[in-house]
Amino acid sequence: MTQPTPIRRVPGHRPLLLDLFCCAGGAGTGYHRAGFDVIGVDIIDRPNYPFTFVRAEALEYLAALIASREIRRFKAVHSSPPCQAGCALTVGTNASQGWGGDHHDLVAPTRMLLERTGLPYVIEQPNGRAEIRKDLSLCGEMFGLGVLRHRNFELGRWTMPQPAHPKHRGYVRGYRHGVYVAAYGAGGGKATVPEMQEAMGITWTDVREELTEAIPPAFSEHIGRALLTAIRPLEVAA
Repeated sequence: MTQPTPIRRVPGHRPLLLDLFCCAGGAGTGYHRAGFDVIGVDIIDRPNYPFTFVRAEALEYLAALIASREIRRFKAVHSSPPCQAGCALTVGTNASQGWGGDHHDLVAPTRMLLERTGLPYVIEQPNGRAEIRKDLSLCGEMFGLGVLRHRNFELGRWTMPQPAHPKHRGYVRGYRHGVYVAAYGAGGGKATVPEMQEAMGITWTDVREELTEAIPPAFSEHIGRALLTAIRPLEVAA
């Protein structure tokens, strides 16, 4: 099992958030702007990740944090698990955790471990790709962005209001002559790397694959501010 990297924090610093399946840090950046210190975990190297980074299989790492009680150093967890089991979950991890070999996504095993942490958590997924509670749905138009990037969020052990979904100003370019860029794939009217960076507010990576997978930091900053408010009474009680 992956051994967690020791994490030492000075009392009085900002609350620590664990960013699982972190990619290049779109979500992590928003949480950092909201007031969290962030540690990201991904199965491959992410040299563009702007905060403390751990290369590890995310669910193995989370299980090790729980077993060692290092998880108590964190105040919340964000996760963006891939949908297909083959994207990240190894056969060894699957068997060791008792999840069987026929899972089509990582959402269920991720949720299982997140519940064991006892912490407030967020599971993020695109529209229609996994079975999560749609406790919160966000769209780029809510934040005046150049992408729509609809995303759903399951909120565990806490809640926040759903903002109004404003009417879209038009279409995504590539589908029709649109006002939003298509921040996925390549060719066929899809956005260039500089266009994706500007549209999503992500400047620290120019890797297309990382940009196409990222959520705009505005999304997680909005969530993070509400999450910070939610955990403060818990910190006082502790």
